[in-house]
Amino acid sequence: MSNESKDKLVGRISKLAKQNQSLEEKIKKLLKENEKLANQNERQKALLDKVAPGDLAKAGKSLADQRSLKFKMATVLFADIHGFSKVMTDSDSAEIMDELDEILFNFDSIVSKYKIKKIKTIGDTYMCAGGIPEKNITNPIDVVMAALEMQNFLNEYENRTRKDGGQIWDVKIGIHTGPVTASITGKRKVSYDIKGDTVNTASRVEGVSEGGKILISVMTYELVKEFFQCEYFGKLPVKYKGDLDVYEVIGLKQQFSADEAGIKPNQAFNIKFGLIQFTDIQEILLDKLEKELPDYLFYHNVKHTVDVVTEVELMGWAEGCSDEEILLLKTAGLFHDAGHTVEYDNHEYHGTQLAREILPEYNYTPEQIDRICEIIMATKLPPQPKDLLEEIICDADLDYLGRSDFIPVSNTLYDELKAQNKIGSLNDWNKLQVKFISGHQYFTNTARSLREVNKQKQIERIQNLIT
Repeated sequence: MSNESKDKLVGRISKLAKQNQSLEEKIKKLLKENEKLANQNERQKALLDKVAPGDLAKAGKSLADQRSLKFKMATVLFADIHGFSKVMTDSDSAEIMDELDEILFNFDSIVSKYKIKKIKTIGDTYMCAGGIPEKNITNPIDVVMAALEMQNFLNEYENRTRKDGGQIWDVKIGIHTGPVTASITGKRKVSYDIKGDTVNTASRVEGVSEGGKILISVMTYELVKEFFQCEYFGKLPVKYKGDLDVYEVIGLKQQFSADEAGIKPNQAFNIKFGLIQFTDIQEILLDKLEKELPDYLFYHNVKHTVDVVTEVELMGWAEGCSDEEILLLKTAGLFHDAGHTVEYDNHEYHGTQLAREILPEYNYTPEQIDRICEIIMATKLPPQPKDLLEEIICDADLDYLGRSDFIPVSNTLYDELKAQNKIGSLNDWNKLQVKFISGHQYFTNTARSLREVNKQKQIERIQNLIT
């Protein structure tokens, strides 16, 4: 190599070294900026956690335009609508394009019915997710029910539209449940996009599905197998995670289906679903109580509500109640003191009003809501229950009278009444307690066997405290 060539090579190397150094400095600067932005984003997320996703439009541009949320359990559905490729090749057929629009419109209606969020349509693939933006424990069941309705709608649509028995449209569906990260954009109209391994896996499950089939991952299967008839389909290789078992959903199990096709749920399904969904209702209402109950409610607080919900379920099973009766009891127990957020003395009535306002959103029937309200009103003192369910909630509401922690619990009730000037001295309270307990009786066999003996001991203990 000549000296001139060497000089040119050295010059090029020197130039590249300077460029590389400059790039490294830019990268360091970008990393610092990124770290700064990340810290700002974390502070913004902490603030946004206090804002419900549905209220983002009210939160201002800096909050609503872009943010990211994590959901521990969401169920992602991919539906590949076969026939779209034919539409693209047959560009003169406006009628076929109208059919596709009608199919997508009905898919939108189905997912909306189950409170599932449509994410987007990608070519011939429809994508939606349950459990976002409102978290709920039933989203795997909701999404599988929506998938069955999508499949059934398309079958009925083809039978209704193709008089010659031919078929243009078909759908194959893949579903997977797991954590996702949702990016939220927009101010006036909030939109969502999701990403993560759960999304990728759901897409892969759809990829191995076949026309007319609904495939679910083993994660989704474990969460819905009590409700749906499923058949093992095979294994799906997942990078870095091994093989994933996949199942095909045939339809609702016979005991939960109102039709032979296994599409329409019956009352047994609704009750079993309601018992699972109760967890979501309980979380919402307990959060409301924590925020809105007056500070002076030392006894009628969130803990008391949880105690009553627990006790009505235990007593209900012990007394031989049905699944529906357990659901009614737990719901009544949850709402029985919720009226304290409105008024102290007439809280039972206000609790029934809250129940009538909230429960229709969770598919309780008018008859069930009326029955729940009757059970709530039975807790109004003095208790005068008319049937077993009312007896159970009355016993659960005053369960503490026969518990070993009666004295400290009783003192919280005294503090509550004292704070409202409804009672005099502690000595007066103890005298009133002796009188009340002496005249009180448990109604159910379960409560009498568990609490009556201890209740008599409480009378003796209080009498020793009276001066």
